[in-house]
Amino acid sequence: MTITLTAGIHQLRPHPCDNNSDHCQSPQSWQLAVLFLGLGLLSIGAGGIRPCNIAFGADQFDIKTEKGRAQLESFFNLWYFSFTIALVIALTAVVYIQTSVSWTLGFAIPTCCLALSIAIFLLGRHTYICKKPQGSIFSDMARVIAAAFRKRKVQASGRTLYNPAPTSGEEAETVQTERFKFLDKAAIIVDPNELNDQGMARNSWRLCSLQQVEHLKCLFGVLPVWVAGICCFIVMDQQNTFGVLQAVQCNRSIGPHFKVPPGWMNLTSMIALSFWIFVYECVYIPLGRKLGKKAPRLAMKQRIRIGILLSILCMLVAAIVETKRRDLALKHGLFVSPLSFAWLLPQFALSGLNEAFAAVSIMEFFALVMPESMRTVAGAIFFLSLSIANYMGSLIVNILHKITSSNGKTSWIGGHDLNHNRLDSYYYVIAALGGLNFIYFNLYACRYCDNKNKHNVKTEAQQEHSNVVGESSEPNDEEKALDTTGTTKRAT
Repeated sequence: MTITLTAGIHQLRPHPCDNNSDHCQSPQSWQLAVLFLGLGLLSIGAGGIRPCNIAFGADQFDIKTEKGRAQLESFFNLWYFSFTIALVIALTAVVYIQTSVSWTLGFAIPTCCLALSIAIFLLGRHTYICKKPQGSIFSDMARVIAAAFRKRKVQASGRTLYNPAPTSGEEAETVQTERFKFLDKAAIIVDPNELNDQGMARNSWRLCSLQQVEHLKCLFGVLPVWVAGICCFIVMDQQNTFGVLQAVQCNRSIGPHFKVPPGWMNLTSMIALSFWIFVYECVYIPLGRKLGKKAPRLAMKQRIRIGILLSILCMLVAAIVETKRRDLALKHGLFVSPLSFAWLLPQFALSGLNEAFAAVSIMEFFALVMPESMRTVAGAIFFLSLSIANYMGSLIVNILHKITSSNGKTSWIGGHDLNHNRLDSYYYVIAALGGLNFIYFNLYACRYCDNKNKHNVKTEAQQEHSNVVGESSEPNDEEKALDTTGTTKRAT
């Protein structure tokens, strides 16, 4: 709304430039303050919405049932599908209105859409499953690190761990894992006086629960896959920058009177992404259910591998096309190469498929492998990986520019005219990094992707605890209803 007001109220922006004037009036400080306020609110709002709506949506599915788990897996694909469709509409219809109809109306449309989304969200407020807040996960992480450091010299073998029974509304009882054993020292009870009369820790900075320790272990456990995702997302950023520049210096004519805007090339990536998700969820999965007993979903590791391979293939195709584009331009002595923009479509499509396989799978992995109380953190680190990938791409560009322009040489990617650059060599470097990422993922990071039965299968220790408290091993009413009717209602 603030941005819309800066476009619609002439007092909030500088006086328009005259067509015959070489000098334009600079904005006043308070006008800039209003503009920056709107941009700041947009950034804060996006930072709150993007990670939280994924986590909140995932909370609506009961992962204790087979149908709930299947619906949750579909949710991530459908979320990304709707996110992409919204981008397509924004980059076509809304941008056209802003540039050709009205700048103010172009901002008013998303403002009204956000107001409508708030209304729809509030209409369903009585039907949502809302998790009760259980404190700050970040303060718990700090406590675990501090307590583990204090007890770094304590021998862990044979020690009793502080693992209080979960209270009402908390997650199931935590089971100790074998990874990152050094963090377990934060839960070691060194002195019985560390517990009060109720059996609770007196000082949470000296003694942490096993659940707090396992939450931090879980965050550490996703970091290898997170790094692989950053390397994979670097490719997506290349088409948003250099891919568009390639389109600028290609023949973009369709007929005698129309030229494709360079910014529209990114629509190819979005269409390819949406097409694959539609085929996977609406054709492949239903058809597989009819032909077999289980839905033939691709394993998470398989999808990430395919995504990384597609990122490599995307860069190789882009390099080959760029060589052909530049050679034709130099041959005819033209700034705009005679090569048709259609030659660029495969690399944009491969970029979209890379996102459909890798990005969706990594987002799903973060949300599924982390406990329910950390799903917002899962969404946040996913979008953080996208941001870091953009910065890493810029860093690689700067490094290559400095290296290739030394000793008076022409930089690969430093000039404004791609015909005198070596963008194809740059693409080969990114493809080589993708190859290293593929090796890294297969040799190391893929072992952290095995979250099979993470939420629904009990370990032997959990089963023993269930037998002690008298929990029945028979399926509950909800699971029976699922088997007989195919529908389920989440218990509240």
